[in-house]
Amino acid sequence: MRRTAAGRPAGPQVLEADGIQVAFAGRQVLANIYLRVQTGQIVGLLGRNGSGKSVLLQTIFGARAVADASVRVNGQRVVPAFRRPGLLNYLPQGPLLPPSLPLHQAARMLRVDLNAATARFPELRPQFDCRIGELSGGSARLLQTLLLLHADTAFSLFDEPFSGVMPVHVETLAEEMQRLKQRKGLLLTDHRHAEVLPICDVIYLLHQGRLVKLEGNVREQLRDFGYLAQ
Repeated sequence: MRRTAAGRPAGPQVLEADGIQVAFAGRQVLANIYLRVQTGQIVGLLGRNGSGKSVLLQTIFGARAVADASVRVNGQRVVPAFRRPGLLNYLPQGPLLPPSLPLHQAARMLRVDLNAATARFPELRPQFDCRIGELSGGSARLLQTLLLLHADTAFSLFDEPFSGVMPVHVETLAEEMQRLKQRKGLLLTDHRHAEVLPICDVIYLLHQGRLVKLEGNVREQLRDFGYLAQ
């Protein structure tokens, strides 16, 4: 079987997660979740604050252990998924990299060409020698997103990748995600619906602990559920 440089099988990859049930203090946060992402897709995950979006991403990645949760790639169970080389990476809502880590060193650790990753953001290049903690919040968020986006993994999970990023950069980052989905699958959640909806091939809504796949007129369905797509 032909494999990529990262050691994973070449060709389309399908990531599935189901059987995920999480409760906090007796409140069911996630119930019988099923989610599917394949390479070549951007999948959006929408929902209100506290609906469990971050918990779901953590569970898929493997940072949160959930009994009976099933995460599979091409039908093969991968729990915790982060231990499978070249499979997926994850941008949490909080900082990803230590503030003392130089940016160029972070790129080397992730085996990413920093020049290639920032080709559409030349204004970031003077910051290559900075430590992560020396960057502005928006620049740090953008650069960490770009590093994971360009890393050689089959999937990338992003929790609020546009948070704090300048509007002009958000538009270019969204275009970069659409370009790079040709070689990987992206699962992202963000409250900036105006940027998320146009770039997604599939939209899920996490509502009252259950995941609903929205099809057809997504904005109308969001209004039906009481959400305003901004």
